[in-house]
Amino acid sequence: MKSIRRWLLGWLICGLATASGIAALAIFHTARDEAGELFDYELRTVALSLPANVEAAETVEREGEEAAGISDDRILIEIWDKDGRLVYHSRESAVLTRLPAGIRTIDRSEGQWRVFGLQQADRFIQVAQPVSVREALALQLALHTLWPLGVFVPVTILLVLFVVAWGLAPIGGLSRLLATRSLDSLEPLRLDGRVPVEVRPLVEALNDLLLRLNVAAEARRAFIADAAHELRSPLAALKLQLQAASNNGTLKDDGQTLERIDRRLNRMIRLVQQLLTLAREDAQSTSVGASVSLRRLGEQAVSDFSLLADEKQIDLGLEFRQPVTREDACNVLTDPHALGVLLNNLIDNAIRYTPQGGKVDVVLTRTSERLGLEVVDNGPGIPEQDLGRVLDRFYRGEHAKGTGSGLGLAIAARIAQRQQLTLSLRNNVGVGGLTVSVSGFMRVAEREITNPS
Repeated sequence: MKSIRRWLLGWLICGLATASGIAALAIFHTARDEAGELFDYELRTVALSLPANVEAAETVEREGEEAAGISDDRILIEIWDKDGRLVYHSRESAVLTRLPAGIRTIDRSEGQWRVFGLQQADRFIQVAQPVSVREALALQLALHTLWPLGVFVPVTILLVLFVVAWGLAPIGGLSRLLATRSLDSLEPLRLDGRVPVEVRPLVEALNDLLLRLNVAAEARRAFIADAAHELRSPLAALKLQLQAASNNGTLKDDGQTLERIDRRLNRMIRLVQQLLTLAREDAQSTSVGASVSLRRLGEQAVSDFSLLADEKQIDLGLEFRQPVTREDACNVLTDPHALGVLLNNLIDNAIRYTPQGGKVDVVLTRTSERLGLEVVDNGPGIPEQDLGRVLDRFYRGEHAKGTGSGLGLAIAARIAQRQQLTLSLRNNVGVGGLTVSVSGFMRVAEREITNPS
């Protein structure tokens, strides 16, 4: 995937490095050429500054302050008299052939020399310097001129990194804003003065897309809600008419047909109720949090399903797992209605799939500062290959029994997701059955408790 940040930084830094390299090369060559001219001027200055007599020249060359500098630069001084005799030669230096007046470069076995000759009235002065020494000194001078550029380039690169990061910050902020939004949040993004002009078309396009998605989602929710509502009323009326006709004798049959009709009608009524519940949960974009007691909610749910459990002789109860005790109210911050629907679906699902004479427990748990609940049964459980899919809507495994529609666990998972809870399923090891765990409830103080009803 192409990154605008990497693309900008790559081109800017590479361009800056290339331009700096070209500038450094040009500065280096210019400085070296100017250093060469400076050394030529030094040779001429040395030649012109030598005293008229040889003895004084020896003293200057050996003891003068300028001599130290001359010696460091390895300058060779030679003097011939008017008869052409060599009357002075620097010590520990090579003897050069007398050359015509002027400046030139000569080749010798030990290397190249830069030579300046000066003709005076009664003598000829020749001053020379090895080219290697001149090149070394010129290189040092040229490098000294490059240190500001060496400081300028890193500072400029840091400035480019800062400017690019600062310039792309609105895009990063927009990405983080979208990433932290919930799945149900389709409100338009708010534009303020900090949004750059270049980013505004993108934000406006996103707002338009969010608006269209919100309209489509509302239409879908309204359709499901209306369809479920319109189906529930005639089904309930049909159920009452079937019961009335069966009771007054106007509808006669061997009993099996009426029983099948009644069973299928009950299944349709439950399916419509679940669809209506699911539509309501989908329509809830945000959850309204309130302080509610998990213990009271569990007691209420166990009481509501006691008759259904007694019909199948199922032992239904509320349990407490340490460190939770019966005296704990287990106050949590959540949506009481949604949590009630979630718990009712889990208990109903457990009772339906637990065989005659089985056991279903609602267990309150606590981990650190978070509370949770579990619905544990000793039924057949769920095949391992189906555990990852039973939370999907309308999914029922090949080994599923009963008259379920595949929406109970899906509704529970949807509520848990909206409440920012964690819902997980696992088969009980050894004893059989299934455990559905809901964790992540935020604890609140007992004095903040409200009646869940």
